Amino acid sequence: MVFLDETWVKTNMAPLRGWGPRGQRLVACVPHGHWRTLTFIAALRHDRVEAPWVLDGPINGESFRLYVERILVPTLRAGDVVVLDNLGSHKQVSVRRQIRKAGAHLFYLPAYSPDLNPIEQVVAKLKHLLRKAEPRTIETAWRTIGELLDQVAPAECANYLKNSGYGAV
Repeated sequence: MVFLDETWVKTNMAPLRGWGPRGQRLVACVPHGHWRTLTFIAALRHDRVEAPWVLDGPINGESFRLYVERILVPTLRAGDVVVLDNLGSHKQVSVRRQIRKAGAHLFYLPAYSPDLNPIEQVVAKLKHLLRKAEPRTIETAWRTIGELLDQVAPAECANYLKNSGYGAV
């Protein structure tokens, strides 16, 4: 099974919480002003995060089609099951055609069911660690995402699938 999802990443991300001395307010720096929004998209298998891609700007139908054609499809094998949520750009005929041409099957999750997509857990951890790293440029964000993805162990990937109810991996 290959679970796919995308999320936003911003160059103004900062930790949401922190620790400070008891009875004293925590003082932290949070950026304001101009920042950039990126889109991160990847696939999760039982043993790895595969086909990561960072896009400068929001995802749309054309960029998703390009991702599937050039990044995802070369990683697919005959018999793979690609699981997507119900985002409109995921339902293009050309996307379906490319995935099926690779010998893979396509499955859409029910609407509003992020708990059934284990890559959501990867994204949550990635965003937490990105907030901690505080990347302020696009290049730093790309580099940091790559370094964080290299740290995802095969056992961790299997645990994400089990935690979402896919126990027999």
